[in-house]
Amino acid sequence: MTSKLSPVPEQTGFDCRADKGFLEWLAGSGGTLAVSTYQAGALMLLGWNGRQLSVLLRSYEKVMGLDVEGSRLLVATRHGLSIHANAPALAPHYRTPGQYDALFVPRTTWHLPDLSVHDVALAGADTWMVLTRFSCLANPSDEHTFQPRWRPKFITDLTPDDRCHLNGLAMRDNQPAFVTALGETDTPGGWRENKASGGIVMDVAANEVIVRGLAMPHSPRWYRDQLYVLNSGAGELLRVNHKSGETELVCRLQAYLRGLTFVGKHALVGLCQIRETNTFGGMPVQAEYDRLLCGIALVNLETGQQEGLLEIRKGCTEIYDLRFLAGMRQPNVLNLEKPESRLAVSAPGAYYWLAPEDKPAGK
Repeated sequence: MTSKLSPVPEQTGFDCRADKGFLEWLAGSGGTLAVSTYQAGALMLLGWNGRQLSVLLRSYEKVMGLDVEGSRLLVATRHGLSIHANAPALAPHYRTPGQYDALFVPRTTWHLPDLSVHDVALAGADTWMVLTRFSCLANPSDEHTFQPRWRPKFITDLTPDDRCHLNGLAMRDNQPAFVTALGETDTPGGWRENKASGGIVMDVAANEVIVRGLAMPHSPRWYRDQLYVLNSGAGELLRVNHKSGETELVCRLQAYLRGLTFVGKHALVGLCQIRETNTFGGMPVQAEYDRLLCGIALVNLETGQQEGLLEIRKGCTEIYDLRFLAGMRQPNVLNLEKPESRLAVSAPGAYYWLAPEDKPAGK
């Protein structure tokens, strides 16, 4: 069973197909996948409308890290970091009546220069971001561009020259716990010289490397008291013993991997083709497969088997991040660049779409 999508209004020429396993999982999941792709400049919402796969695309420049906490959605783009809040009372009245069951409205935005923000995280009152250009973990600031909070002990200075390509962040108990980097290097762009085997995983609290020898690792995640990491350039999903540093292969997939989230016993893994060879060339996964895929793989964590695949065949070649929106079948996201974003208003117990001043407002 496959599903072919017609072009989506915001981005023509987009086509994807999902196999029976992926469609059955999505239909029974009770939620929607949020997927970022900086290469295509889009935030994708992949859901189930009761009959078939549905896709909503929202355009953002260089959209990267995502996170979800309760009713909040965090989105990192080239020049900003934005928190959106779900306004469910407004959703049924947006555009087609009754079509949407959730509506994420932008509430807080930090305006940033191009800091190369990669993974991001919501942790109660704190917002965390990986600043790859500055090789550090940071919080957004009301006084400065950012507030640096942690950097690898081998990084000797806070400079904007991407010394180790710090990229991934795993949170545990609302605190940064583990990070990935493409090299244990302290010179501008130094990680590039050994990118196929210089990747590391670090324990943040100890500021120590716990795994070495990886091929461009990304997307560390803490799930059910275990650490998972994508050994991206080898196409591997790894389970890591965070105390001993030993790694266990969960599965190997036909792609450069980036983006990881979990739902029950399943992992959802982002699949990327490698088209830009200056940065990503020379990876082990390229030697293993004649063709790499772009899309999302559904992997059973208990068996290591791929149980479903959504393949993007046109309009996108790379995925960056994934998050699952539980309990939301047909969500939408208002983009700050769209005029209607400025008309959505909420206060405790009150939700409004503002009308022009010459027309009465509706509740």
